[in-house]
Amino acid sequence: MKKLLIATGGGDCPGLNAVIRGICKRAKKTKEWEVYGSMEAFNGLFTDPVRIIKLTGKKTAGIHVRGGTILKTTNKSDPLHYPVKDENGNVIFVDKTKDYVDRIKELGFDAVINIGGDGSQKISKAFFDHGLPIIGVPKTIDNDLSATDMTFGFQTAVQIASDSFDKLVTTAESHHRVMIMEVMGRDAGWIAIHTAIAGGAEICLIPEIPYDINKLVKKIESRYHEGRGFVNIVIAEGAKAKEGTIVSREGEEGSRHVRLGGVALQLSQQLKDAGVHPEIRETILGHVQRGGTPTAFDRVLASLFGVKAFEMLLEGDFGKMVAFKNNTFISVPLEDATKENNVVGIDSFIIRGAKGLGIIFGD
Repeated sequence: MKKLLIATGGGDCPGLNAVIRGICKRAKKTKEWEVYGSMEAFNGLFTDPVRIIKLTGKKTAGIHVRGGTILKTTNKSDPLHYPVKDENGNVIFVDKTKDYVDRIKELGFDAVINIGGDGSQKISKAFFDHGLPIIGVPKTIDNDLSATDMTFGFQTAVQIASDSFDKLVTTAESHHRVMIMEVMGRDAGWIAIHTAIAGGAEICLIPEIPYDINKLVKKIESRYHEGRGFVNIVIAEGAKAKEGTIVSREGEEGSRHVRLGGVALQLSQQLKDAGVHPEIRETILGHVQRGGTPTAFDRVLASLFGVKAFEMLLEGDFGKMVAFKNNTFISVPLEDATKENNVVGIDSFIIRGAKGLGIIFGD
């Protein structure tokens, strides 16, 4: 029997378990492959004893409806930038790609399927360059991988955000308030703009369009002048004012990423400083967007990603990532998958359409 290793890395995401199940069910049909999972991305390879589990039919039965990942995950211990302490106790980052590839081969695995976002697929590319047969599956609620039209988890995140936004609209109207809801979106504003359109927001602020606070004030004042008396704003965590910077703080030890969050509070203060008088309330959804049961769409997309990934393995189509393009499932080179982020185009129809609905972006 040949051995396949699955890993889930980066942030958790609704649909991860559906991918795992899809791979395992398709593998079972061949009767030639055993499927295993590495716990916490590839960290399970180096523990004593190793934390690698056999993914039997019993273990994966019904997991497609569960959020999170049965393999757990982490966004630390990146093999390309592995955190170690130097002689002075300072954390430095070194490339341990070869160590990881050697370990996977030493444990007898014939192929790997790595499920993750931009960072995870860069790891996949490095592993492939070191001779490891590997296939990537795109995962991110931000929908910011350019080689695929859609990533699983995105639709669920939008649904969660839209449900939350609907509840804020009613309290904003009841209390004549300005309500600010912060959603995820480090570099891309897909969640924010979809939520704004779905929820009927007056203002949407995204990383791609730095905003002019005075234009926001003008919009808010016009709403109250018309007698409607409330305003709802969606803001992505990576949004910033034209004269400002992204709100961030240092990440945890072992991670190279800064932590975003709190831009809703910053915007609230900016509006107050600019003379906005109505009451302002802020809601930060945070990790609520990452959890819970995936929507039907994401279950379907994730399951078919899993099946396609295993079929690529059977075809020897390594060094590629599964992608959903033009309503079909294809494979794309890992290099293309990680070349650039999929961001909201300033001149795209979704921006023009949102403006046509009366939503402003502060540009």
